Amino acid sequence: MKYLSIVIIVICLSCKADSNNNITQNALQRQATPDTIIDTIIYNNVLSISPPKNYYIQKVANNSYAAYLQSIPLQPKGSKIHYYDGRVKSYFSEYAAVLDLDIGNKDLHQCADAVMRLRADYLWHTQQYDQIHFNFTNGMRVEYQNWMKGQRIKVKGNNTSWYQAKPPSNTQADYWQYLEQIWMYAGTLSLSKELKSRDIKNIEIGDVFIQGGSPGHAITIMNMAIHDTTGEQLVLLAQSYMPAQEIHILTNPNDSHLSPWYAMKDLKTLQTPEWTFSVNDLMHF
Repeated sequence: MKYLSIVIIVICLSCKADSNNNITQNALQRQATPDTIIDTIIYNNVLSISPPKNYYIQKVANNSYAAYLQSIPLQPKGSKIHYYDGRVKSYFSEYAAVLDLDIGNKDLHQCADAVMRLRADYLWHTQQYDQIHFNFTNGMRVEYQNWMKGQRIKVKGNNTSWYQAKPPSNTQADYWQYLEQIWMYAGTLSLSKELKSRDIKNIEIGDVFIQGGSPGHAITIMNMAIHDTTGEQLVLLAQSYMPAQEIHILTNPNDSHLSPWYAMKDLKTLQTPEWTFSVNDLMHF
């Protein structure tokens, strides 16, 4: 998790460290645009991961955050997880698929960063710019609307403040630089204070299991399936981790028959390949 220290900036995330520079030209263009996140099933996206027999995918509202998450494309079957520097992650049994999203080339896009990035991407693509905001670990609220106005953030020790740096602009490069600034100085600790608790009985696509700390961890619920007679719920989970790496759909280490889906019935402890959460760690934006 990242911390703004009293004397210097210490970037030590739950799953985080440094920062990235500019997004590749097609990075965000490869994501689904608002008109493709309606009721369209795009093969090789999150929605194409079929649930077990007798389960059906939960229906979601058009243009909702849930629909956006379902529509995110996947890399070809068998793709390996890559770190920010191009290295391949050595663990192969922990993931079922890799999301086809650019993560930049700095050690920034870790666990909480992926959670914030998915939410921000949806809001940016649907032009809900006023809803894009996250807090630094020192408590400063960083709104994208200010960033669009050409304002940037001055960091001196534990003090941070806005200043006018350039003319107003809202390009993909501007947006990516905003994300990198967030990833440098926010993490699981700050994000867990922003999110609201959710009872497991009311779990929704887009919710987050999160433990704030150093280290801490956070994962996003990407999709949900419902049993056609009992109503029991299954979820798909996605994470990034450290060092910064591509977001991936997690396998279920406790139930090979359900994997990569996870059962929520009578859940007390959620054990994932690299982290264990409590049912009380469920939160939402």
